[in-house]
Amino acid sequence: MAELLAKDIMTKKVITINQDASIEELSNLLLDNKISGVPVIDNDGKIVGIATEGDIIIRDTDMHFPRYFKLLDSIIYLESLTKFKDSLRKHLAIKVSEIMTSDIASCTAETSVEEIAGMMVEKKINRIPVLSADKKIEGIITRADIVKSMIIKNIDNVNE
Repeated sequence: MAELLAKDIMTKKVITINQDASIEELSNLLLDNKISGVPVIDNDGKIVGIATEGDIIIRDTDMHFPRYFKLLDSIIYLESLTKFKDSLRKHLAIKVSEIMTSDIASCTAETSVEEIAGMMVEKKINRIPVLSADKKIEGIITRADIVKSMIIKNIDNVNE
């Protein structure tokens, strides 16, 4: 059996987000599509980074719900609830470009699946965009795609 290449296993319909989108838009996109990360593109459609749930969580660590205590069935906040609301509003309004990872690993359609799997393990990443020569996204490969390709390869080996 011939060696599998990125073009053989990549997802061609790639969900992306613009670098100027808000964190709220990114969160909704990830939740609505049940995915954990997306390539970030500029206005020309060229990749500029990757944004993931992890990026949102790291950004979120600066926010803390105000401490409070209960007294006679009332809640008394020890910190300003208004300050928390303002912080939350600001958090949801910042741009994806401020939290994305801009140093991304990528491949071409002709990169071997074995090489892609090695990059994922070495860099501890879950997805690798497949790019054309002009840095536009042709597809994306996730760890799940690698696992599926291994299963297909093993089935083909058994059938030979």
